[in-house]
Amino acid sequence: MAEAVTIARPYAVAVYRLAKEKSALTRWSEMLAFASAVVADPQMGVLVEDPKVSSHEVERLFLAVCGDKLDAAGVNLIKLLGEYGRLAMLPLVATMFEELKAQDEGVMEAEITTASQLDGAQVKNLVTRLEARFKSKIEAHVTVDPEIIGGIKIVVGDTVIDATVHARLQEMAYTLKG
Repeated sequence: MAEAVTIARPYAVAVYRLAKEKSALTRWSEMLAFASAVVADPQMGVLVEDPKVSSHEVERLFLAVCGDKLDAAGVNLIKLLGEYGRLAMLPLVATMFEELKAQDEGVMEAEITTASQLDGAQVKNLVTRLEARFKSKIEAHVTVDPEIIGGIKIVVGDTVIDATVHARLQEMAYTLKG
């Protein structure tokens, strides 16, 4: 996975800089999301990965599917990715673009996993504490996973706070196997 990130990052950074320079961050978010959905389509995914189909043909078909959803710069990105056989990287480029956009806007995403549903006040309190810790606005996505048994797991950027019962039990099992 590290290799894919290393490949996708320069594209995401270049697209982000272009979008910011042209004041078109929202437009690029939409184009990248749409193009990523096209790549994620099972039929297109098979086509993109098929070595028997030329990159020119894949690019032509891809752009035909996208139609007018891409502007000239978006078409150029698809042509560039297609030329180097990297269309499959598009969802990762889109994700990294959104991370750069959020980072520039001072917003970080937090994935919060709990064993039971949190009420609004609990989520608000948790978000307030995370914003103080990370000195950034936090956009929280809360999911419930009964398999963690109890506690909470929070992922913000590269930081993971795992205070779940499941994680503690795994630590104990590892220690006992010793």
